[in-house]
Amino acid sequence: MDCALSLARLARGYASPNPAVGAVVVKDDGVVGMGYTQPVGGPHAEVVALQQAGENARGAVMYVTLEPCCHFGRTPPCTNAIIDAGVSEVHVAMVDPNPVVSGKGIKALNEAGIRTYVGTHEAEARSILEAYIKHTTTGLPFVIAKFAMSLDGKIATRGGHSQWISNEQARCFVHGVRHTVDAIMVGVNTLITDDPRLTARGCCGRSGCTSKQPLRIIADGTGRSPVDARVFNEPGQTLIATVRPFDVDKKKALEKTGVEVLELPGENGRVDLETLLRVVGERGVISVLMEGGSELLGYAFDHNLVDKVLAFIAPIIIGGTEGRTAVGGDGVLTVQEALNLDSVEVTKFADNVLVSGYVRTAASVSCSAE
Repeated sequence: MDCALSLARLARGYASPNPAVGAVVVKDDGVVGMGYTQPVGGPHAEVVALQQAGENARGAVMYVTLEPCCHFGRTPPCTNAIIDAGVSEVHVAMVDPNPVVSGKGIKALNEAGIRTYVGTHEAEARSILEAYIKHTTTGLPFVIAKFAMSLDGKIATRGGHSQWISNEQARCFVHGVRHTVDAIMVGVNTLITDDPRLTARGCCGRSGCTSKQPLRIIADGTGRSPVDARVFNEPGQTLIATVRPFDVDKKKALEKTGVEVLELPGENGRVDLETLLRVVGERGVISVLMEGGSELLGYAFDHNLVDKVLAFIAPIIIGGTEGRTAVGGDGVLTVQEALNLDSVEVTKFADNVLVSGYVRTAASVSCSAE
């Protein structure tokens, strides 16, 4: 199963909106087949592993990180392939939360006389599939809030200068994260101030931009996005979310650059982020990396839209009462109301530190209190 989990990680950034799954076929104490989910329309992990195993799959044992599907979608059911191949035993890391599959895949295997075992390394599988689980159960994408700040909590100087607070190693790590998500979101202030490219670059040992680029989403309630922004000339798709009604001429000018302009409800010139997330979720976007700025992150935290935090801390002091903080918005009135993170990890990137964790839900707070 460790091998299957490693294979599943290779599918992140390619398989979405399908889950990133890994599968291994073992016979006579040797691995005879391995596979992971291919891009949409391609075979699933189980089928790839079975194809590699060939006749050796008969009587073999399969290890797979997610319950095999049992329905016709873009591809035939994986349960059928497993049964037809003559596999005798299947170990499943976790049951698929998708109600179309949940428990039914295991049942189909059992009814065919195949022994099944569920729960091996389930926690690791859930970590890999966290975005798929959130999207499948809620329709909303998994949201990661990322920011880089100084020791005194600033993301930019009073003049707006921010390049670079984090070091090269930390930025390389972020490009790896960009490679695994479906979309990157920033606010219009970040677009205007930093003129970012918002692409995944230098991933997987390749220089330049990767062939698969995440969707770029600009939250621009008042339509201030400059038509000559660098992001509009980068490979991949860009979406500008603005508050309706939007200026017709400005919309046409932006659309000429090749971007999509999406008009959504909003208030005080700010796009309703939950509506935006639901819309892109309906399009198959299961994960969003929210990279700032302060107003966007503040709104997201205020409205409980963030699932995970990646906070990079650099050993510098920016100072100044007008220096920009990482998270704006309304915030909380007391420290006791502050958002807490669970499963916190601390990672060093030379002299930078990454603090990561999951936003604690009301349910987890209740459980800890009990």
